[in-house]
Amino acid sequence: MTIYALLVSTMHREIIRGVAFAFVSPTLSSRCNTFQRLSSTACYLSASNIDVDESSATSTTTLKSSLQSGREKRRKFIGMAKAVDRGQWGNTYSPGGENGISFQAKSGLPDLGKPFCVLGIESSCDDTGAAIIRSDGTILGESLASQHAIHEEWGGVVPGLAKTAHEENIDKVINEALQKANMELSDVDAIGVTVGPGLEICLRVGCHRARELAIQYQKPFVGVHHLEAHILMARIPAERYDNKDHTTTGDEVLDVFDVSSKRAMEFPFLALLVSGGHCQILKCLGIGRYSIIGGTLDDSLGEAFDKTARLLGLPVGGGGGPAVEALAKDGDPKSVALPIPLQRRKDCDFSYAGLKTAVRLAAEKICVERGVDTVDELPHEDKANIAASFQHVAFRHVEIRLGRAMDQVQQEEGIRHLAVVGGVAANKELRRRLDALCSDRSEPWDMLVPPPRLCTDQGAMSAWAAVERLMVGSSDVPEGHDVFARYPFSLSFNDDEKK
Repeated sequence: MTIYALLVSTMHREIIRGVAFAFVSPTLSSRCNTFQRLSSTACYLSASNIDVDESSATSTTTLKSSLQSGREKRRKFIGMAKAVDRGQWGNTYSPGGENGISFQAKSGLPDLGKPFCVLGIESSCDDTGAAIIRSDGTILGESLASQHAIHEEWGGVVPGLAKTAHEENIDKVINEALQKANMELSDVDAIGVTVGPGLEICLRVGCHRARELAIQYQKPFVGVHHLEAHILMARIPAERYDNKDHTTTGDEVLDVFDVSSKRAMEFPFLALLVSGGHCQILKCLGIGRYSIIGGTLDDSLGEAFDKTARLLGLPVGGGGGPAVEALAKDGDPKSVALPIPLQRRKDCDFSYAGLKTAVRLAAEKICVERGVDTVDELPHEDKANIAASFQHVAFRHVEIRLGRAMDQVQQEEGIRHLAVVGGVAANKELRRRLDALCSDRSEPWDMLVPPPRLCTDQGAMSAWAAVERLMVGSSDVPEGHDVFARYPFSLSFNDDEKK
């Protein structure tokens, strides 16, 4: 009775929301569809002959209990890094099972005795990407449909608009990637697609199309983890990034059995993942096996850049990072005093919420000093100084936390290889500073950063991650494969969390 009453109460709330949506829907068809659903819901409620007041009261009690339980669970993780599995998630990523190496080819494998090609599809956020990549790392064809212009006026990604744009572009980018590779879908040996983490309604667009193609053409299917895909981009042999010659013979292609020994970076290695939604330091042990050493307590580095860009009135359609980076070149990084976050915490976690607030307060103070009402009215020099000072402190925070993690893994396991991946890794100043961090150590580290165009979201990352999964004998069942807005790496490999 309680669950039923809760359902009825939810339907009443849906009617209220639906009426509001119907009047603001941009098209007649969407308004008609909405009213049709509302009519069906109302008829059901009328036929159910349920005492609404009684059901609402019961459901309210249930909801209060559920909310209380949720608050209690969240309290356990206050002050801990987000997006880390501590046993609280229903879905986690562990393709190799509990021991990390029991991979299964659930939808089969391509012929691993020769080079094979994979179609990769990416639709996790605001860009639609597709690429064909060969198992030696050569990108044969790729296409990317940007949504920068769509989201520019909103100051950030609007999920509904992003979903619609993905639906409009998904077949276009797939066909363009195939055309550039001089291939047909039947020539592809496997299909990989991002299934999480990301915006769920956007992920579904790519996943559904990839599932349909895998079933139609009877190809092995791989559900790609978005963060793993970023990390694995550091393993593509560098000489393969821009190989445009697709006419090589089988003898000229890297022997597929030797590919694992020709990766640009071998396991284990340390990875700094910095993007619009994530900020993590990971010990990378193997495909599907990652131990998180540090993560953000609140905002990611990319989010901090976006918010600073909006504060300064910069265009953020293409991401706030490039806009802040460009403006910072004209400023003095020491001109605005800002606090380095988490100075008293001697771990490897990040926090950017406080720095974001400090930037806003500093900007407001400068506005008072200049006698202007808003940040938009500040002269270019002041805005550039704010941007440069923010970027300097944000990167200093990274240097401190990453340096501590490097000390830890070098002392414990002798690791001296660093991969810097994710959208923010395209920032030239960050690359310069991290290169110095690696080279200035008593025992220098090797650092690898993918080319800027391969740091941001695109189809090649999904294709290459699928190649890596297939090479260890791992594939997924396409039928019914779901997507996951939150998709943390499994607790099994988070050594620090198990202690």
